[in-house]
Amino acid sequence: MSRIVLATIGSLGDLHPKIALGLELRDRGHQVIFVTSKQYCERIEFLGFEFHRLRPDYISPDDPQMLALMMDTRRGTERLLRDYIFANIRDTYTDLLEASQGADFLIVGEVVYAGRLVAEKLGLKWALGVLSPASFCSVYDPPVFPGFSGLEILRSMGLLPNQAIVTLGQWMTRSWSAPLHQLRQEIGLPPSGNPIFQAKFSPYLVLALFSPVLAAPQADWAPSTVITGFTFYDRTNQSANLSPELEQFLAAGDPPIIFTLGSAAVHDPGDFYRVSLEVAQQLKRRAVMLIGNNPPPPELPDTIKAVDYAPYSKIFPHACAIVHQGGVGTTAQALRSGHPTVVVPYSHDQPDNAARVERLGISRTIPRDRYTTHQAVQELSILLQQPAYAAKAESIGTIVQLEMGEKVACDAIEKQLTLKT
Repeated sequence: MSRIVLATIGSLGDLHPKIALGLELRDRGHQVIFVTSKQYCERIEFLGFEFHRLRPDYISPDDPQMLALMMDTRRGTERLLRDYIFANIRDTYTDLLEASQGADFLIVGEVVYAGRLVAEKLGLKWALGVLSPASFCSVYDPPVFPGFSGLEILRSMGLLPNQAIVTLGQWMTRSWSAPLHQLRQEIGLPPSGNPIFQAKFSPYLVLALFSPVLAAPQADWAPSTVITGFTFYDRTNQSANLSPELEQFLAAGDPPIIFTLGSAAVHDPGDFYRVSLEVAQQLKRRAVMLIGNNPPPPELPDTIKAVDYAPYSKIFPHACAIVHQGGVGTTAQALRSGHPTVVVPYSHDQPDNAARVERLGISRTIPRDRYTTHQAVQELSILLQQPAYAAKAESIGTIVQLEMGEKVACDAIEKQLTLKT
């Protein structure tokens, strides 16, 4: 039995794929330790895992102003990485170093940049878990950077323009990670490159925890990369099923449109739910709105249901279409459901995820600042009236349903455990 540390920072969309890995690793006889934000302590311990706190974790759902800054389309990623992750890198390093004592293997999420430092300091093998294709920043398959979606037109213009896009991203972020470089020097580690781009990948194993329908391996990906397929987990501590009231609503009529903003953007909804109500009414469609802690729109008709949360794996299969923010966890569940989508991306990887599912022929995209009743009605009408969208979504859903992401990922991890350094 190996002692394996799983470390992640972020929303439930970041945590849930790691829980799926943890459950599979535990089923295989390994001891799994979770190192993550304090707000997930109860969730992790409910599942019977050892929990250690990982800072920074002071952003709370009770602080919508801070969350709004982090989800801003143009500057949200800068604020998240420069002002939150790198500004607190010493705390992250301290917490993860302590939790990793005696470990046999370390798995870190995308923004746990201290993971490489801890692994090098302790002489640990480690893996990076990448949730979305944008993380690779490939010049052969360039991402759509938040706030720069117009640059996607350069994709078809050859390698040089795409190299320029990635180089621009490296230049714009070059100073963000200064605290990490300073810490490396202080603890006696050699200099490294930009951790947002080339210097974040593990030489042992990079787990691309997404479906190959979203992206194929590229020549400039890390050689240690394994595409596993999505790893799914979405239950709560209380139940993995829909409420009887919601079950009754779903059974009482035609498949509804489902409107959701995932687990992060839901704390900064703006007019999303008000507009969505008007959209459903104009289209004369039943709808379910997953609203989190937000108040439901007033005077909901009987054809529209608003609930705080429902497991996507249980409710998405009942939809005729899904309107969501484009987080990779939500995107994965929508793909698996086999239903077409409209994506309203906020920030981070969401614009790139939106572009990828649109290129698959199963989705339409509406920028956040253009999510109006008129625009959403227009895009949903196209989606629902052209059978090709539903047919293609169904075929892709079949592919994703057959994937075994947890097993492929854990096979790759166990292979590393048996290999001598």
